[in-house]
Amino acid sequence: MGDFFHFDERLGIFLPSLEKEWDEYTEETQNHILYQWEQFRGHIPDRIAEIETIINEKQEQLGNELNFIRSCELNNEISECASVINDLWIWYRTNQGISKKMHQ
Repeated sequence: MGDFFHFDERLGIFLPSLEKEWDEYTEETQNHILYQWEQFRGHIPDRIAEIETIINEKQEQLGNELNFIRSCELNNEISECASVINDLWIWYRTNQGISKKMHQ
């Protein structure tokens, strides 16, 4: 049926990667894409939970860190993790309408 998704290393999930406009796909292909996306989208909350665990670990390290430079590095790592979580929530929420459309 084709490959309509690519793995995003930063986010750790598969994201849509469509080569044509949505309306150029057959209804069967659209349904297939929507089904696949719903499977990938369903993993987003689990991925967020994984990253939250990493943040908690880094915050604990930060609380015990005496080296200023390492503290700055940990803050940057925590910030990047938070940015990934934000992007994941955007993908999750933005595509809720698409998922609802699939179930109608």
